[in-house]
Amino acid sequence: MEIVLIGAGNMGSAMVAGLSQYNLVVVDKNEEKLKVLKKKYPHITTALEAPNVEGKVILLAVKPQVLKQIKLGGKAKALVSILAGVSLARLKEQIEAEFYIRAMPNVAAMYQKSITSAVGDSAFKKEAIEILSSIGKVVWLESEKELDIATALAASSPAWLAIVAEALVDGAVNLGLRRDKALEYMPMLFEGVGAVLDKKHPALFKDIVTSPGGTTIAGVASLEKDGIRSAFIEAMKECYTRAKEL
Repeated sequence: MEIVLIGAGNMGSAMVAGLSQYNLVVVDKNEEKLKVLKKKYPHITTALEAPNVEGKVILLAVKPQVLKQIKLGGKAKALVSILAGVSLARLKEQIEAEFYIRAMPNVAAMYQKSITSAVGDSAFKKEAIEILSSIGKVVWLESEKELDIATALAASSPAWLAIVAEALVDGAVNLGLRRDKALEYMPMLFEGVGAVLDKKHPALFKDIVTSPGGTTIAGVASLEKDGIRSAFIEAMKECYTRAKEL
């Protein structure tokens, strides 16, 4: 399967490592970005202009506002777009393909640990999941509205979790722990929490570690007092609203 990846920005570049098993052509206007990628992944093909896409799979990873500038030759086998807020209808108006898929990976794609949401033509579902699984796990959704919600849940929230990690480190430093030592805890802390959440509901997980009158429940009470839940719920709402505006 030949894939034409259009866009070598943060997300596009992050996806290259996982897509190395395919015959991959990376297209971008920035020659320096392409040189860096070619040096790191010598087996890929790079180009400043997209080749004829007849019968190929296009993986579109540009800024949403750039879509109207894209002109391609030929009819693609499929278009897999990771453009936030750009509907399948808009994609069909701009690029000719047999099948259309919208997908939203997250930044963990650079380590093949993305949780990627996808929706679109069911006839290409199997192939789309196979392609996107090269950068992590894929959740297939039933509607574009669900995808826009999942954009906040899985694609934008890593930035919020990074804020949580930074705040935890700052809290430890404030109490007297060295910053380098506090930072050392973060990767395994999040990995361990993820492993537990894969098996247990978040509420049950919380209940396991909150003993009566203990240290954890004291922290939970403080977070609730400061409106931690409502803050995340509002962040989700704002992110979804912005996705629709795009």
